[in-house]
Amino acid sequence: MRARIYRPARNAMQSGTARTRHWVLEFFRGEARYTEPLMGWIGSTDTQGQVRLRFDSQAEAEAYAKSHGIDYILVQPKPRRPNIRPGGYGENFATNRREVWTH
Repeated sequence: MRARIYRPARNAMQSGTARTRHWVLEFFRGEARYTEPLMGWIGSTDTQGQVRLRFDSQAEAEAYAKSHGIDYILVQPKPRRPNIRPGGYGENFATNRREVWTH
């Protein structure tokens, strides 16, 4: 069994960073998926592809993989640059605005 250990990126639809602090151990698919002919559902006999384990740290995830004999690939996260606007969101509703209100 092969797995990858990574820290998930933030959701592209939101600006928050929820669910990005944990490390995930996810197994690679051992078999291709197939389309069930009657209903058109996607199926697979490989149940390990559904398993995603969460850990609080990278060391815990690696220790788990080593203790269970799982061959793994470690993917390091890319650091995120903070996007901080001067004034922030509250500036939109300030009473001392110098520009015309456009909303």
